Amino acid sequence: MASPRRRRTVSARLVEGVLELRVPAWMSQRERDEWAEKMRRRIERQIRRAKPADADLSRRAQGLNRRFFEGRLRWTSISFAEQERRWGSCSYVSGVIRISSRAARLPAWVLDYIVVHELAHLERAEHGPKFWELVAAYPLAERARGYLMALDHAAGELGVEDY
Repeated sequence: MASPRRRRTVSARLVEGVLELRVPAWMSQRERDEWAEKMRRRIERQIRRAKPADADLSRRAQGLNRRFFEGRLRWTSISFAEQERRWGSCSYVSGVIRISSRAARLPAWVLDYIVVHELAHLERAEHGPKFWELVAAYPLAERARGYLMALDHAAGELGVEDY
């Protein structure tokens, strides 16, 4: 979309899956095409970065399973999911693990803690002493719990037993 009011800047956004490009009216068609390609690549990169990758999460979980559980744990699936209040969930019976997509933006050591926490639920469904023993094998467990508590406290959602 060419704008007579726009002097120098170029902007782009996705509108219902279509790239909408805003350029100055004086810009040639060749320059518009170049900018369209450049902005398409930029938006695709942003979309890729915004979506956490389940394959990466699966590799992370496999590595943590080997490191902290001697590779003995088995699960049906592990993936990122939209979860508003919880950082993760694990169905002890079905072996389905879900990690909040919000967690993908956390530091790696905090994400690792969340995954270890959910993996531990494959052995212990409840948050009893044996469960916390399993989680404590992760060396940054207490620090990560504090980090998550601080985030949730700032958001007004504090439930200490969930960490």
